[in-house]
Amino acid sequence: MDDAGFMALALVQARMAMAAGEVPVGAVLVRGGQVIASGSNAPIASHDPTAHAEIQALRAAANVLGNYRMLDCEMFVTLEPCAMCVGAILQARLKRVVFGASDPKTGAAGSVIDLFVNPRLNHQTLLQGGLLESECSGLLQTFFQERRQCARAGNNP
Repeated sequence: MDDAGFMALALVQARMAMAAGEVPVGAVLVRGGQVIASGSNAPIASHDPTAHAEIQALRAAANVLGNYRMLDCEMFVTLEPCAMCVGAILQARLKRVVFGASDPKTGAAGSVIDLFVNPRLNHQTLLQGGLLESECSGLLQTFFQERRQCARAGNNP
């Protein structure tokens, strides 16, 4: 499977989050060309501010690997990671992160700040943004448009 195929799987995870009423973000973790873990956003349902898709995927992968270090793994995530998720990614020592949509409000991979390029950090992760960007951003736009429509109608989403 190629990068676009892995991002398509992350989009499946994002759609699962959306169906559960969560912000539609999904992530898959790949090692040696095989998906070893996935995650979708779940902070609302889990009452856990750290339950971002990236964190969910990292936790699942750590259980699969029996190790919190993932030097030979790559993450595909539909939205640019926030500072918390970048910190976890760097602690896990991922080889590469590929994201879809940029996040101009909390993105820590170039939009607001780029934590991946700080040479003082003890690990450097390769970064690529914009893969299947229109599909990833379109899903987020649809989600927030629906939330705004519900709010205008007086319905809680």
